[in-house]
Amino acid sequence: MSYKKQDIYAALEKITAPGEGKSLMESGAVTNIVIFDKEVIVDVISQNPTLQAKKKLEVEIMKIIHQEVDQKIDVKVNIKIEAPEKKAVNRIRGKEIPGIQNIIAVASGKGGVGKSTVTANLAVSLAKMGFKVGVLDADVYGPSMPIMFDVVNEKPLAVNVEGKSKMKPIENYGVKLLSLGFFTDPNQAVIWRGAMASKALNQMIFDADWGQLDFLLVDLPPGTGDIHLSIVQAIPVTGAVIVSTPQNIALADAKRGVAMFNQESINVPVLGIVENMSYFTPEELPDNKYFIFGKDGAKNLAEDLDTTLLGEIPLVQSIRESGDVGRPVALQESTSLQQAFFEATQNMLSQLVKRNNDLPPTEIVRITTMSGCSAK
Repeated sequence: MSYKKQDIYAALEKITAPGEGKSLMESGAVTNIVIFDKEVIVDVISQNPTLQAKKKLEVEIMKIIHQEVDQKIDVKVNIKIEAPEKKAVNRIRGKEIPGIQNIIAVASGKGGVGKSTVTANLAVSLAKMGFKVGVLDADVYGPSMPIMFDVVNEKPLAVNVEGKSKMKPIENYGVKLLSLGFFTDPNQAVIWRGAMASKALNQMIFDADWGQLDFLLVDLPPGTGDIHLSIVQAIPVTGAVIVSTPQNIALADAKRGVAMFNQESINVPVLGIVENMSYFTPEELPDNKYFIFGKDGAKNLAEDLDTTLLGEIPLVQSIRESGDVGRPVALQESTSLQQAFFEATQNMLSQLVKRNNDLPPTEIVRITTMSGCSAK
């Protein structure tokens, strides 16, 4: 059976060009189609350089041709990356913090999804891998890290560093920690205007003796507002991690969180999404999974936004209990929960390796994970 180019054109009209809002044919993304007997070669131009995007486009083209023309056609897709011309943009640039290699912002579109719990356990997992880790609790209206690290009654001391007085972060479980919770009355509501909160955060960032850190995790408040903008203005954030539950309402807010970091003036790479409260497994039914808040929500969102699902954390009582008593569950040896956070951390590191390979980092770094990923 012989095939006509018109048949292939008609099939490709049904695929939307990534980021174009037009079909592949209408956008001019298809540059050539060659037919040799039962083989079809399609040359396509894409403006998205990621391997995931290229693979997705290739699969879509093969699928639509098999579906619309003939299942037996041997389809080969050649994708050429052609980056769009970049406009001059006044991007927000932060001031480097000496000694800190990577700054990871952990954010969520809405409250109550377990962002601080995920931050604490990512930090502990990184420390157990051998990295030097710090956590900046930037959730100014609800600082919870002192509780999660069992240091509620601690107070940062002043130390002299090269003739300047600096705050010495509190340390526990191999993680250095600063939080406004150390300086406020836990029984009083924090009522600050944005400028006051931003000033306090700047003091914790730049007037602290963080020392040498491989990672500083910044636990942001829920939503998208003044504090988030202040952080990306103040410091060079390497990448962002978004935390969400599978629930549609949470996912809609998480999508806005991703959009904030993707704004051209901010341009902070989103390393991926962590789905918290992914499923529930009762102790008496260890083989059962109940998807209370929905199934595959963050996975589908990650695919739609061309980012990565970093991990799925189950809804387990011991995670909450561990946070309440100040001992993150990632400290528990050889448990499925420790493994879940460990895998999410490894996936975050893998994405950070790609980020540092594909984009100009603030400072060239080398990362080695236990899974063998490395970057220079």
